[in-house]
Amino acid sequence: MHLLSEQPRQTFCQWLISVKLSRIVIMVLAILILTPLITHFYLSKVERNSSLINHSAHSHLELPDELDVREIDLRVGVEELVRIRGSVLSELRNIEKKRRQFKQELQNYAKNIEELKLELVHQQTNLNRLKISVEQAQVAMHEALQQNTPDLALPPRLLPDSVPPILPAISRDRSRNCRMFTCFDHSRCSLTSGFPVYLYDPDQNPVMNDGWDVDGFLKTTLKQVLGYNPHLTHDPVEACIYLVLVGEALKDTDDISENVGNHLNLPPLNSEALKRLPYWGGDGRNHVLLNLARRDLSANSGDIFSNVDTGRAILVQSTFYYEYFRDGFDLIVSPVLGPPGGDVWQECAYMLPSRRKYLLSFQGEIKANKSNAAEKQLSTHDAALEKENIELNNFILQHLKELGNTHTSDKFLFDFECIPASDDTRNTGPQDWALCGTDSSRRTVLKESTFALIFAPSSTDFLSTTLLQARVYEALRSGAVPVILGGDQVKLAYDEVVQWKRVVIFLPKARVTELHFLLRTIPDEDIQLFRRQGRLIWERYLASVQSTLDTIVAVLRNRLNIPALPADTVAAISVFNDTFQPILVPVTGDVEQEESLGPLEPPYDSLSFRRNFSLGLTQGPEIWNDWGDPFRLYPALPMDPLLPSDAKFVGSERGFRPIANGAGGSGKEFSDALGGNSPREQFTILLLTYEREQVLLDSIARLRGLPYLHSVVVIWNSPRLPSPELKWPDIGAPVHIVKAARNSLNNRFLPLENLNTEAILSVDDDAHLRHDEILFGFRVWREHRDRIVGFPGRFHAWDLNTKNGWLYNSNYSCELSMVLTGAAFLHRHYLHLYWKWLPQAVRDKVDEYMNCEDIAMNFLVSHITKKPPVKVTSRWTFRCSGCPQSLSEDDTHFQERHKCINFFTQVFGYTPLLNTQYRADSILFKTRIPHDKQKCFKFI
Repeated sequence: MHLLSEQPRQTFCQWLISVKLSRIVIMVLAILILTPLITHFYLSKVERNSSLINHSAHSHLELPDELDVREIDLRVGVEELVRIRGSVLSELRNIEKKRRQFKQELQNYAKNIEELKLELVHQQTNLNRLKISVEQAQVAMHEALQQNTPDLALPPRLLPDSVPPILPAISRDRSRNCRMFTCFDHSRCSLTSGFPVYLYDPDQNPVMNDGWDVDGFLKTTLKQVLGYNPHLTHDPVEACIYLVLVGEALKDTDDISENVGNHLNLPPLNSEALKRLPYWGGDGRNHVLLNLARRDLSANSGDIFSNVDTGRAILVQSTFYYEYFRDGFDLIVSPVLGPPGGDVWQECAYMLPSRRKYLLSFQGEIKANKSNAAEKQLSTHDAALEKENIELNNFILQHLKELGNTHTSDKFLFDFECIPASDDTRNTGPQDWALCGTDSSRRTVLKESTFALIFAPSSTDFLSTTLLQARVYEALRSGAVPVILGGDQVKLAYDEVVQWKRVVIFLPKARVTELHFLLRTIPDEDIQLFRRQGRLIWERYLASVQSTLDTIVAVLRNRLNIPALPADTVAAISVFNDTFQPILVPVTGDVEQEESLGPLEPPYDSLSFRRNFSLGLTQGPEIWNDWGDPFRLYPALPMDPLLPSDAKFVGSERGFRPIANGAGGSGKEFSDALGGNSPREQFTILLLTYEREQVLLDSIARLRGLPYLHSVVVIWNSPRLPSPELKWPDIGAPVHIVKAARNSLNNRFLPLENLNTEAILSVDDDAHLRHDEILFGFRVWREHRDRIVGFPGRFHAWDLNTKNGWLYNSNYSCELSMVLTGAAFLHRHYLHLYWKWLPQAVRDKVDEYMNCEDIAMNFLVSHITKKPPVKVTSRWTFRCSGCPQSLSEDDTHFQERHKCINFFTQVFGYTPLLNTQYRADSILFKTRIPHDKQKCFKFI
C-alpha cells in the first residue's frame, strides 16, 4: 500500500515545481524588457541637457558672467549622469548575474525533472516486477496447498536385518530350471536398498579342489576394483547378493601349458566347499559364482559348472552350453582381457577412415571335425545333423578361400593356417578354433580392417564360448566391425541390456555366399555408426576388469529395477570459516537495464530424483546403449522427456508458468511468465576466478536484480584466500565462495554439492553480459537442454598446410562448432560427466597447458549428443574493457588450442565437433509490430 501512494505525491510535487518555474520565467522576462527602456530614457535626457548647454554657449558668448555658472551646472550634470550611468551598469551586471543564476536553476530543475522521470520509470519497473513476483508467489502457494503428494527425493535405505537363513538344498533338476522368480530371494533386495554387494575373500573361503587355485591376478584385481564400486558392503547382514570368485582356475604349477584345457578332465570346483560358505543358506540363493576367463581362450573352455551342484546360485562366465544356460538367470560375460582399470583410450583405434585397407579379415586356424557319433552315442537324426554341419563348415572354408583369391577392388585377408604363437593366448587343447599369431600382430591386422570375420562355434551345442567373446573384444578394441558368421546361434555378453545389432553384424552360415554383397551395401555413415557404438560398448562394459565387474553388478541390479546409487558430488568448502561473516554492501547505481525482464523470486531448487524408479523402465535401452552410463543415478538428465502442450492445462499444470496463462502474448505478457515446455526453474551462475578481486566484485555487482537467478557460486582457484576486508556486493541472491583444492581450469566444471539447479551459467570473472542477454540465453537453453547454449562462437578449421590436423579459429565465420564456456549455459549433468566419464588424459592436458577446458567440454557434449552447440545473439566477444590481462591474451594461447583439438581427437578416436550455420535471436527481433505491442526483448 505504501508503494501505491507514491504516485499522487509525485504528481503534486511536479505541479509545484512547474508553478514555481512559471513565476521565475515571468520575472526574468519583465526584467529583460524594462531594463532597456529605463536605460534609453536616462540616456535621452542627458543628451537633451547637453544640447541645450551647447546651444546656450554659442548664443550667449557675449555673457561671460553667466558662463561660469552654467559651466558649473554643466559639470554637476555630467557628473550626475556619469554616476547614473555607473549605477545603471552596476544594476545591469546584477541583473545579468541573476539571469545566469536563474538560467542555471532552470537547467538544474530540468535535470531534476528528467531524473525524477527516470526514477518514476525505475520505480514503475520495480513495481511491475513486484506485482509479477507476488502473482507467481500466489500461484506457487496455491499449488503447494493443492499438492497431496511430496516431491520425490533420494529414498531412505531399507536393508535386511539378518543373514540368509538355512533352507533345504534343491534338486539338480530344479536347479537347472532356475529363474529369477523361482530361485532368487527378492526380500533381501528392496527397491530402496541400494543393492549392497558382498564379496567372499577367495583366500579365506576357497571353493576349489585340492591342487587348484584361482588366478592370483584375478583375486588381487577383483578385490581392488570392487573396492571402487559404490555397491560394495563389508556387512553380510545387509547384502543383497554374495559374489564368489571361482575361476579362472589354474593348477598349482609353474607350467602355464598345463593350465590350458586341463580342467576339462577334472572339475576344479568343489561342490562341498560351496555349501560350506558362511552365507550359502543351504541352497545358494542370491549367490553369484564368477568364472572370469583371462588366459584360457579355447573354444570349449570355461564351463566348470556343468558337473557341479550350484543350487540356486547365478552363474557368470563366458562359455555356456545350450543345455545348461538358464535364460534371464545366468549371465554371459566377456573375458577380462584388459588392464585392471584406468584410462584405456590408447587401447582403442581411431574411427577414421571409414573404409580401411582390408574390407574383411580373419586370422585363425579352422580344424574340421570328424564324426564322433559313436563316442557321443548320438541318435541317427543328431548324427545326420552333425554331419551336415561339418559339411557346411567345410563349404564355408572353401568359399572364403576362393573369395580371398578373387581380383576385385576390395581386399581380403584370410589366414587359415596358424603359425605357432609365442604369447600366452596360443591354445593347444582340443578345439575346432584357434587364434593365430600374437595379440599385437592380430591387432595390427584388425586396425587395417573395416570388418572382422568371426565364426560361431562349429559345435551347435555351444551358446557362447570364451574364444567367441574374445574375438568380439579384439575387433571392437581395434575399431573393426565384427561380422559373426553363424550369429543366429550364439549370444554375446550382457545381451539382455546391450543392443548388439547396433554393434555386430549377425549372419547365418547359410548366407556366406552373400557376405561380400552385404558388406558392399553398407555406406560410410553406417560404418561409422557401427564403429562409434562398438567403441562405446567396449569402453563402458568390456575394456578393463573394473568395467567388467561394474557391468556385472549393474546388470543384476537392472534385473531387479533397483536404482543406482546417486552420483558423487564435490563438497563445497567455503573460503570463510564458520564464524566469519563477510562484509556485504548494497549495490549503488543502476546496473541493470531498465526493462522488466521477469519476476524476482526467492531461490527455487530444480526438482531432483523424480525418476528414480521409472527411468530404467522407460529409458533403459537408452541408458545402456546411447548414454552408456547405467552405473550412477543423477538428479536430472538433459534427455528427460517433456509433457505434451495440453498437459500443462489438463491434469499436469503444477509448476508450469505459461505465458498469459496460456493465451500467449508479446513483450509484457512474455516478461510476466517463463513459459516454455518445462516447469518453472532458475539458473545458477558458476564463476571461476584467480586473484582478480575487484574484477570479480564488479562482475557480481552487475547481477543485482537479475530475474530467475538462484545463486552465484564462485570457485576461488587461487591458493591465496580472499582478504577478510573485501566488501561483497549484496545482489539479493546468495553468493557462495568455494575454495578449490588446487589451481586448475578443470575446476570450472566441478560438480559441487551446492549446485541446486539444472541450468548452469558458466561465466568468466571478467565477462560482461547484460541482463537481457543472460535471460535470453536462459530461455533458449530451456529448449535445448542437452546442448551448450552461449555467446562467443568459435570453430575448428582444417589445416590446409599439413592436411593432417585441425586449427582453432576465432575469426568471424558463418559456420561454428564450439561455444566457449566463458559465457554459456549447460546442464549440470555434464559437470558429472566431465569428471567421471571424460578420459583423465584430457583433464591432464588441460592442466599441462592451463588452457582448453572449454574445448574439452564442447568435445564431450557433442560426442554425447551428436549435435552442435547453439549460439545466441550477435555478440562475438564478451570480455570487459580495462580488465587485467587474462590467460587468453598470452602469445601461446592459440598455439596450445591448436594442439588441444588434435590431442582430444586422438583421445576420442575422431573429432566429435559438428558445424552449425545459424544462431538464435529473439522472436519479433527486427519485426515491425503495432504500437500497442512490445517486443520480447527490446534490444535482442
